[in-house]
Amino acid sequence: MYPEDLIAPMRAELSSIGFEEFRTAEQVANHLGPDHKGTTFVVVNSVCGCAAGAARPGVKYALDQAKVKPTTLATVFAGNDREAVDKVREIVLPYPPSSPAMALFKDGELVHFIERHHIEGRNAKMIGDHLVEVFEHFCA
Repeated sequence: MYPEDLIAPMRAELSSIGFEEFRTAEQVANHLGPDHKGTTFVVVNSVCGCAAGAARPGVKYALDQAKVKPTTLATVFAGNDREAVDKVREIVLPYPPSSPAMALFKDGELVHFIERHHIEGRNAKMIGDHLVEVFEHFCA
């Protein structure tokens, strides 16, 4: 577990732009349960360099640019919100554990998943442009 004071600024990068923090498995399960309606975009946040340099800035860029956005924005933090992260990882199976990662759900179904290897080596604009297309396709 990372010290909370260390990751607080990293959490704030998403919570300050409207992301709800899921810190327990129960919060994840209650939101993404069988009665889930609408679209939910979940970011598995991380302390790594690709989260800081590309993932979080790419998410922010996408939300600034997108005309169509998910109904709900949510985040869990790998290395801290263990139960919540484990629940998200269970729901996105068969994808292997990955952080950072991004998942879009529509009416309870996983419709798009971005693994760490899709983030590494890409800049924030590339990730953001991809997310804009994903949001326009699934959130309309």
